[in-house]
Amino acid sequence: MSGPCRSGTRSCREAGVGSSRVELFANIRRDRRLDPSLSQRALAEKYGTHRRTVRQALQSAVPPPRKTPKPRMTLLDPAKRWIDAMLWEDQTAPRKQRHTARRIHQRLAAEYGFDSASYSTICDYVQIRRPQIEAEARRGRQHMEGMVPQVHLPGEEAEVDFAEVWVRLAGTAVKCHLFTLRLSHSGKAIHRVFASQAQESFMEGHVEAFRVLGGVPTRHIRYDNLKPAVRTVCTGRSRVESERWTAFRSHYGFDAFYCIPGEEGAHEKGGVEQEGGRFRRTHLVPVPEVTSLEELNEKIAGIDMAEDERILRGKLTSIGFNFRLEEDELTPLPGEDFECGITLTPKVDRSSRITVRQCHYSVPARFIGQQVRVLLRGNELLVFERRKVVARHPRLTRRYDYRDDLDHYLEILLAKPGALAGSTALAAARAEGTFTPVHEAFWAAARTAHGEAAGTRALIEVLLLHRRLPKEAMQIAIAAAVKAGSTSPDVVAIEARKAESAAREPEPVLDDGDELPAWAESGAQVLSLTARRAQLPDDKRPPPSVDIYDQLLTRRPKGTSA
Repeated sequence: MSGPCRSGTRSCREAGVGSSRVELFANIRRDRRLDPSLSQRALAEKYGTHRRTVRQALQSAVPPPRKTPKPRMTLLDPAKRWIDAMLWEDQTAPRKQRHTARRIHQRLAAEYGFDSASYSTICDYVQIRRPQIEAEARRGRQHMEGMVPQVHLPGEEAEVDFAEVWVRLAGTAVKCHLFTLRLSHSGKAIHRVFASQAQESFMEGHVEAFRVLGGVPTRHIRYDNLKPAVRTVCTGRSRVESERWTAFRSHYGFDAFYCIPGEEGAHEKGGVEQEGGRFRRTHLVPVPEVTSLEELNEKIAGIDMAEDERILRGKLTSIGFNFRLEEDELTPLPGEDFECGITLTPKVDRSSRITVRQCHYSVPARFIGQQVRVLLRGNELLVFERRKVVARHPRLTRRYDYRDDLDHYLEILLAKPGALAGSTALAAARAEGTFTPVHEAFWAAARTAHGEAAGTRALIEVLLLHRRLPKEAMQIAIAAAVKAGSTSPDVVAIEARKAESAAREPEPVLDDGDELPAWAESGAQVLSLTARRAQLPDDKRPPPSVDIYDQLLTRRPKGTSA
């Protein structure tokens, strides 16, 4: 609609200028209805439009659809049917053997002699046409992608999956994995965070979930094709499982149901697929900051208990209420837990380290050159001497990462004190806070008093005392020795035993009116012999004579008498 408003008695808006085509048709029909003598020419002039539009308005109140212009011919038009045929072939071809735009360009030139269109033109067409063909192919089997609602009897089924989650451990962002086991009937879920998706973590998550639930599902647990459980995916739902996983299932007495590989099988355990993401968004945002995964898992255990009050969509009762009806139907747990960790026997190298899964861990220096027994679990690594644990480390997952304990190198450092200042073990102890400012002050005072080597040896002897005395008592003892100006390890040992005894002894219970002894009011003090000597008066007596002892030095010939 174009042209100026030619009505002198109404505004342009009332005349229909600038309004929609439907309003224009309504105004034309209204004017003809009010004044049947108005001609089509007069109406066209009044509204500034063509007489053809007036005829259309008088014939129908609904404007006819605009004609779609015919697409312009392009250079690619002769080849579009060939390109479409290639893209339709891709719908049944393996995912990694489908046509790229480059391959289509090559085939058009080699097989059809078509080289009129450039490579970029073919890329633009393929980018638009491929999604359209995929949508057309799905349209024919859309009904097959529907879902059938299921009913899950109490205690029969559960679902398991891993989800990635980031955790800030001791100030460092680390990618971990959230294990989730969810009962299908009640919706009760158990969550735990592990450093990796290794088989040890996979099985430990089950053990922890079974312990919390108090039993095992009676029918089966649904899984996708996780590597900790499945070694080979065969045709259909048949799988070749790993031997340890088969033994684990046999120990707890449950069967595994493996879903169809890929996205097509995700709906077969959709409950746990959604649960992992929901829990992560709800309880792990912002990124949790903890000192260890054990601390995080303790918090998550509390969250799982609190979520028993949650009501799922479509349910009338809470998760906890439904679980109380379900827990009696679970299979009882076996008499003892399955040991999920894997036993290894690495050899200790010259740097007092062992290598496990391409990560390095320190062990006590006395094991250098020997093989040690190691138990690798989901979140920790234990080193044994017979049945005694001699080293414990959090599990590392980054290749070539290392974990050093300063206590493991103390015997070496006694012989090589100069190696302490630049050692990785000392840097790790400072970062973890086990080498405190109190230790730094003692070390500085010892080096000032005795020199670098002797002062460092004095510090190492104090660090060796940590093996026998409590940490709190040692902190008090070192601080007391530094305050008294002493750098003797013996003084530190005496003060640590005094602090340990004071911590064990119960505080005296006084009756009303009893007074505290003087030592209790003033508090324990360190006695300094140097300071006490300075308080004594000067001794002006002459030194004693030693002449009488000279006769003991006189040698007499044999056979003579005095």
